[in-house]
This record gives sequence, structure tokens and C-alpha cells, in this order.
Amino acid sequence: MFVTQNPNHKGNVAELAIATEAANFGLSVLKPLTEHEVYDLALDLGDRIWRVQCKWATLKGDVVHVHVGRSRTSRGGYVRTTYQAGEIDALAAYCQPLGKCYLLPEEMVVGKYAIQLRTAPARNNQRAAINFAKDYELGAVAQGKSDALAARRAWVRIPPAPLSQADLKFPDRDKFEDLKATVGMDKFYSKLAQYVRRAEAGEAVQVTRWGRPVAQLGPPDTAPVP
Repeated sequence: MFVTQNPNHKGNVAELAIATEAANFGLSVLKPLTEHEVYDLALDLGDRIWRVQCKWATLKGDVVHVHVGRSRTSRGGYVRTTYQAGEIDALAAYCQPLGKCYLLPEEMVVGKYAIQLRTAPARNNQRAAINFAKDYELGAVAQGKSDALAARRAWVRIPPAPLSQADLKFPDRDKFEDLKATVGMDKFYSKLAQYVRRAEAGEAVQVTRWGRPVAQLGPPDTAPVP
């Protein structure tokens, strides 16, 4: 497999692969006519246009590495920055060794320089703060949307319901229904990322060890859990 070391060529290959993958799933792909936009492609999702930045991803062992930061030249050399909220709607990445394209939601990449997607479980069985690559494959995320678009474009007697962003099936990273207000250390550790996001949402959790409270996680100035 040919792999160039030229960053511009890698970017072109990634962009073409992502556009092809999106088109294969029935999504309309748009390209900005002007240069130096913050996004590379746009996807027509029926109800709105999503601005998508494209990246080349690398594979190291069981981990897909996606560099989601930005860089620009200045008088002092390269300046590294991150994407801010509202600049893009999603970030797509192409991993050539796997032949896979991935689509990451805005909130997953804002303020970050890199994202790791695992193609297999960690050897120590850790699941906290792990993103599995299969959950973010472009086809898996866009399938519901492309099916709805196909129905809208077909000649049907009853028009389908209006499309919404919810038709993009990103993994539910903020599902807190199964999280308890009091949890043992082992359970807390296995779902650490979910409990942290729960704390960000304003809820607190008490952590126990052998049935005895030992710690509490919550937003700043949270009152102790009774």
C-alpha cells in the first residue's frame, strides 16, 4: 500500500476517501469554492448542512490516532491551536491501513489536540474513557440519516417525517440513567468517563469502598450527598 509522507497529499487522499464514503451512504457532499475555510467538506443532511473537517489518521497497534489540532505558520514558527465551539459541526478521519472513515461530533474534538479510537478492547480490560472505533465509523453513524434521505427522495405517497440531527447515530456519551448516586469503587472506575460527564451536568456521586463512603465526585460547590 502506497503511503506518502507529504502532508498535503495525505490530506487530499483523506478528503477524497471521506467524500466517497459519505456518497456511498447516500449523503450529498459539498465542497467550498473558496480556499482556507475552517472546514474541508460539507454534508447535506436534509435539514441542514454540516461543516466537516477532514483528517488523516494513523494506526498504531489497536489504536487509531486522529490529530484534531490545528497549526499555522507565523513569524515565530508553527502555532498550534484547537477547534473552538461553532467552527465545525463534525470532524472526519480516514485511516488508510484499515480502509475506514470515522465521523466525530463537534463536542468530541473541541479544545483537544488528539483523539484515540480503539479497534479492540484494552489488554487490562479498561473501559473508562475509551472510544471504540466501530462506534464512530462513518457508515455506522450515517446509516440512519442516509436511509431517511433515501425515503425523502423516493416517490412515496406519505412524506417521511422531517429529518433531524438525531438521525446521525453517534454513541450516547451522556446516558446517565443507569448511573447510581452511590457506587462502589470498581463500578465507579469502570464508568469513570460517564460519571465525570454526569458531574459536568450538575449531578454528584458518592463513592464507597466495602460499603463505606470514601469520596465524592460532583460539580464545584456541590453539597454532600446525604
